[in-house]
Amino acid sequence: MCIDTVRRSEPAVVVAVNDAVIKRAAIAREVQNHADASPKAAWDSATRALVVRGLLLQRARSLGLAAEPRSEDGLRETDDEALIRALLELEVRTPTADEASCLRYYRANQARFRSPDLFEPLHILFKAPRTDEAAYAKSRVSAEAVLTELASAPDRFERLARALSDCPSARDGGRLGQVTQAEVTPEFATALDSLRAGETRGTPVCASYGVHVLRLDRKIAGAVLPFAQVRERIASYLEESASRRALAQYVALLAGQARISGIDMPSSASPLVQ
Repeated sequence: MCIDTVRRSEPAVVVAVNDAVIKRAAIAREVQNHADASPKAAWDSATRALVVRGLLLQRARSLGLAAEPRSEDGLRETDDEALIRALLELEVRTPTADEASCLRYYRANQARFRSPDLFEPLHILFKAPRTDEAAYAKSRVSAEAVLTELASAPDRFERLARALSDCPSARDGGRLGQVTQAEVTPEFATALDSLRAGETRGTPVCASYGVHVLRLDRKIAGAVLPFAQVRERIASYLEESASRRALAQYVALLAGQARISGIDMPSSASPLVQ
């Protein structure tokens, strides 16, 4: 992100929180932490971040909170970070996810807690980069020749893999063991999903690094994991989501009570609970 470009593209507006001005130099430094689609969007994101920081620090100081920095893994909080943490611990409350809430979420989202399908494929790889058109075309011709041979002699797959495959799995007759679709290339994953157990794909699988002849020996369908196994994961997710919502609402309340100039901020008409 070019800070000079951002500066030139921004109008000379004064950003302030309750008359405390946020300097453009501070915004320019903060821009580096915001990878937005455009310099303008990054500048606005950085500005809002500093406005939120200003709101929180002003609130903490108005309550007379003291900064007590903590250290973790060799890293020590700054005084401002400690002050904001103390404020949020005091004024932002998030409920603990109880058993009933976790169970409701589990029942409504069981697809999220399903173990992946397992596949036991064999393949013969003719290695060639897709960018090398001549080599890639040659690999495809070789794969199609193997498929022609397998059409009349399917039991020769492992023998041909040992003799021809450019993959280390050749020594095992092309066997890759158990894999999930996430562990292979998208082209390979799509091809696996189209096969029944014992079936050889009738056309080569064209991937970025070569051409495969593919057979699926076995598919083990995934299953929904037991609630007890995922209960802690669900609780963490629900509590994190609730915490983000509570923080957003709290910041909106502060913004609604403050005098903010130079940037649009979320606001709320609700009073801040003392």
